[in-house]
Amino acid sequence: MVTCSRDSVAAVGDELIENPLVKGVSFTGSTAVGRQIAAKAGAHLKKCCVELGGKNSLIVCDDADLDRAVQAANFGAFMHQGQICMSIERVILHEKIHDAFLEKFLPRVGKLKVGDTTSKENVLGPVINDRAAGRIARQFEDARAKGAKLLAGGGIDGRFVEPTVFANVTPDMLLYEEETFGPVCSIFKVANDEEAARIANDSEYGLTAGVMTNDEQRGLEIVNQLDTGNCHVNCSPVNDEPHVPFGGFKASGSGKHGGRWSMETFTETRWVTLDRGGRPFPPVF
Repeated sequence: MVTCSRDSVAAVGDELIENPLVKGVSFTGSTAVGRQIAAKAGAHLKKCCVELGGKNSLIVCDDADLDRAVQAANFGAFMHQGQICMSIERVILHEKIHDAFLEKFLPRVGKLKVGDTTSKENVLGPVINDRAAGRIARQFEDARAKGAKLLAGGGIDGRFVEPTVFANVTPDMLLYEEETFGPVCSIFKVANDEEAARIANDSEYGLTAGVMTNDEQRGLEIVNQLDTGNCHVNCSPVNDEPHVPFGGFKASGSGKHGGRWSMETFTETRWVTLDRGGRPFPPVF
């Protein structure tokens, strides 16, 4: 473990990456920092695995179990105040179940209390720092100014952010483009599975996704349209196990953590022979 002041982060980070005693680098964090680390590691031809941000979607088909889908969305969007790289930031609903889903979803969102989590009645605590709260506030202000509709929450008190749901979010909004990393999700209504996949893919990120449907074959067909490193049919995108490959596509990272994939990422494969048969060489030599 190496600790340092914030002022020394760049110098210490460069030493950890560039020192010849360090053979590989693993990083989990923001895409902006991950790009710098991967570039520095690449300059030294070092193995590097970076797991970065996400703008993750939960697609709810018209044949889904709505109670299961609502719980998956609520957990996936608001667990740990949405401060998980796998958190749901887009809930994409088939138009046939859009209204029924919201009738079940919004009341559950409203029951999530925010405050000091030493009190058991509070489910959501503060976001990590003032900078994070400021980023969320900026996204809220931009979304409202450009016509987004607030369906639930929206309040910010210091670092405490209410679980928030927006609709009518469009590509020109920060809330659509940027990773929020807070207790916030946006609702999208779609006519078919292809439109759902298009919206889910319309991001520089490609970490994880969830698809809710009672038809597993349909779910797999949607999964095969998604540009994400991980996808879960009938479960939340917030899903990980130590023995499986975990990593994203596009700006969500490069390389895989977990199980044998970690071994492949951070070891070198060699070829070693023991010649016991006297392999012949050309006579001219």
